[in-house]
Amino acid sequence: MRILIFLLIFLSGSVGLGAPINEKEYPGSQHVLPNTDFVIHGGVEQNIDMTLERCLKLALGNNPEINAAFQEILASDTRIKQVWANYFPGVSWTSSYQKIRQLQFLAADIKDTPTFNYWLTGQISLQQMLYDFGVTQNQATIRRLEYETARSALAETINTIIFQTKDAYYNLLFAFEQRQVAKENVERFEQFYDRAKASYEVGLTPKVDVTIAQVNLSNAKLELIRANNAVNIAVARLNNVMGVPFIDEYNVAERLYYQPVNMDFNGCVVAAREARPELKAAELRVERTRQVVQLAKKSYFPNLSFQGMYQYGGSTPTTTYGFNFGGYLTFPMINGMLIKNEIREAQHLYDKELAGATITQNTIYLEIQEAWLMLEEKKHQLPLAILGVKQAKENYELSFGRYSVGEGNPIELKDSQINYQQAQLQYYRALYEYNSSRAGLEKAVGKNIVNHEDVIDFEG
Repeated sequence: MRILIFLLIFLSGSVGLGAPINEKEYPGSQHVLPNTDFVIHGGVEQNIDMTLERCLKLALGNNPEINAAFQEILASDTRIKQVWANYFPGVSWTSSYQKIRQLQFLAADIKDTPTFNYWLTGQISLQQMLYDFGVTQNQATIRRLEYETARSALAETINTIIFQTKDAYYNLLFAFEQRQVAKENVERFEQFYDRAKASYEVGLTPKVDVTIAQVNLSNAKLELIRANNAVNIAVARLNNVMGVPFIDEYNVAERLYYQPVNMDFNGCVVAAREARPELKAAELRVERTRQVVQLAKKSYFPNLSFQGMYQYGGSTPTTTYGFNFGGYLTFPMINGMLIKNEIREAQHLYDKELAGATITQNTIYLEIQEAWLMLEEKKHQLPLAILGVKQAKENYELSFGRYSVGEGNPIELKDSQINYQQAQLQYYRALYEYNSSRAGLEKAVGKNIVNHEDVIDFEG
């Protein structure tokens, strides 16, 4: 039967069997387009080859959020030095001129009161704090803890950017796979369309089969346009995460991989205790508020300092000079009600940070649980997705064989082809979601999970 069909198709080109094809109504497969003039060309396969490692390097070097967090570290370092500046001497210089007329109260009958000039050509003052009973020490400790917190914030930002970069990169790989499936789908429907036209020309199939094949091809090309647009959007998202939105076009040189995770849940929790920056930041905030409590209790303490001054001036700019120096023990003005409540406020804030640290710990534990369970779910979806692809492929091949020998119909073939396409997309989506979940678990743990990479392939 199959040989007879091919023979008829061959003869149709020489003896004109069957109905003639109106090329305006049924053009060649390469000219069948969806009903739209908006065509997006995916053109990222150029210039350089991009890998996940290169994406991470670009993100760590160009993402502005990382730069902002790093600048906060530098600012925190200068705050520590500002506090220690209390132990450095302070120098001031003053110059002034005054014209003074005294008001005479005891001699009311004297109408002319004396007027004189007062020149302060220069006054230089020197002040050196000798000891403040640990106040500066506490302030410096608080600033140092803020500095360490800023470093933890930078680590947290880097951890987040790494996750976002991985997720965007895997999403781009998924978009490439979607586009490849769409291309293959267009190629198959082009073959169906050409076969339907040839069969119609020799009178083996009705005209409706050609129309159905044309509609299917048009829809397949529309899906390819959408797939191209999805690639471009995925590229833009990845470039934005990396902080290089205007980077030259590049080619992604990798595929979606299955990367097994050999770390159990308890191992993830243990690793998070050591690596998760939010836990360290919570501990630093608790210690900072404890130092604030100690600082508030020192509001009663005096300040021991040395001061010296030299003046030059008088009734004329160069009349005379004077100086004084000495040590001073200065007690602050004490408001018992105010200081008592400042200490209470600091103690309540300390208790608040203790509770906040517990909340952070519980939140991270929940995040690890959710990430771990999500990864387990996606891992178990992969074998089913692979089986679905194999079954859909087998069903499509059977339908194609039936249609080739004239026992099938175009609707059955279309359904099997669409099912095969959806099974492929479902597999790639499951693989993308698995890799994204793996990246989410790495973010929850606070470190990369390095394992052997295996490729899952359903071909063959």
